[in-house]
Amino acid sequence: MNAWLILLAAGLLEIVWATGLRFTDGFSRLVPTVIVLAIAWASFYLLALAMREIPMGTAYAIWTGIGATGVAILGILWFKEPATAARLGFIALIVIGIVGLKWSSGNH
Repeated sequence: MNAWLILLAAGLLEIVWATGLRFTDGFSRLVPTVIVLAIAWASFYLLALAMREIPMGTAYAIWTGIGATGVAILGILWFKEPATAARLGFIALIVIGIVGLKWSSGNH
């Protein structure tokens, strides 16, 4: 499978587990905690697989960028977090960084 698709899947799973942390109540609720840890493990595993072909710094930055962007957007949409112009602008900068790292990697 293409390393970039694996990295995308890892990033999407990061969004899921990071958002899921909200439902663990500080890891005091067993079922949500187990689900979050399983999804986090899968995300880390896929990140490690992607790093076989994508440079570590690029893969990690893109993985965290996907996660940060996704969690911030879900926070705005689902949890009524503020959607100020500045916040949206900085989220856009993260997306620009992700695209720039992918583009500059030479592995389009």
